[in-house]
Amino acid sequence: MLIKIYPENPNERAIEQVVEVLKKGGLIIYPTDTIYGLGCDITNPKAIEKICRLRGIKPEKANFSFICHDLKHISDYIKPIDNTTFRVLKKALPGPFTFIFNANNNVPKLLSSNKKTVGIRVPDNNIARCIVKELGNPILSTSIKDDDDVIEYSTDPELIHEKYEDLVDLVIDGGYGDNEASTVIDCTTGEFEVIREGKGNIEEYL
Repeated sequence: MLIKIYPENPNERAIEQVVEVLKKGGLIIYPTDTIYGLGCDITNPKAIEKICRLRGIKPEKANFSFICHDLKHISDYIKPIDNTTFRVLKKALPGPFTFIFNANNNVPKLLSSNKKTVGIRVPDNNIARCIVKELGNPILSTSIKDDDDVIEYSTDPELIHEKYEDLVDLVIDGGYGDNEASTVIDCTTGEFEVIREGKGNIEEYL
């Protein structure tokens, strides 16, 4: 199923429809402020296993990130952070960053058996954030990779739908996506260590 949602003013009924799919353990493909993401409800172990099968990885080895609605939402899943880190997050989010933190006990057991960290995103995209707000907890997310070596990420939602319609329950057409991923930053030591350069420049917020 492909549904059109406009990022400027996401339709409430459409957002509710997406959330229903997630609550039933469905997989969705949705827009962010960078590339399109593949996501599910983090509280649903069967859905997490489905995403892992689709990506060909084991849950405990997966580097998924959590899409959160805001800073308060983030604090539910990470160990306490210092004021300096908090101030940087406040300036940089919502934005094209994935911040890696030490995870607390709220991170689902399926994902934290071997890992003590969690990647957190608050994308600057109304559709993604409205879905998470309505759902009441984060979406587990991974990027949509393309098999083509030249085009690493698919940007056209209709082409994404053609490719994934038999593998996921719903694809959101939120307009063309970006083809540059988020910048990944490790914050587990209290420093800001860039692990992957992407769309965001953290230097602007330090």
